[in-house]
Amino acid sequence: MVSENIRLDHNIIYSIIEPGSRVLDLGCGAGDLLYPLVLDKQIRAQGIELADKAIQECVKKGLSVFQGDIENSLREYPDHAFDYVILNQSMQEVRKVDCVIHEALRIGGKVIVGFPNFAYFKSRIMLFFHGRSPITKSLPYLWFDTPNVRFLSITDFKDFCGEKNIHIMEAHYMGEKERVRFWPNLRALNAVFVLAKGDTKA
Repeated sequence: MVSENIRLDHNIIYSIIEPGSRVLDLGCGAGDLLYPLVLDKQIRAQGIELADKAIQECVKKGLSVFQGDIENSLREYPDHAFDYVILNQSMQEVRKVDCVIHEALRIGGKVIVGFPNFAYFKSRIMLFFHGRSPITKSLPYLWFDTPNVRFLSITDFKDFCGEKNIHIMEAHYMGEKERVRFWPNLRALNAVFVLAKGDTKA
């Protein structure tokens, strides 16, 4: 299976999505996540991506991708158009996060959100002892050359979901090589959440 060779966060998302699902990947990049899902699980995939080079790679893989800005592309889709909407490693680059997640929940039954955890202990150490903006495997950019417009922690995101009445169905936490089982806000490098509309928080 193609999924055996993909990175940890992609593998977690791969395991969540059911065969034959309708999936929209926001900021799909070169299609490294969508491609194994199409091959192994026969999903009906669609991506949205801004970068020309990434779109060309998706086309080579036979994926259906529209070029567009995430923040302005979702209004065109009808309610419940997809079973899953993926926003993995893209949310920190979005300016209107509230609007994007609201629209994703409107058009998708479930929304999968993945992001780097700014409260990761190595980030804290770098900031505290060196007084410099942290650089980690999930936040590899220098402060003046980063696509990220916001930096958030796992606790920040849980608080956001509580305030916006968003149900956290699942939460997965990852270190550099394996899953994190305890103290995720301190020990997790990345997080993946499965969201739905509702009034209960996990």
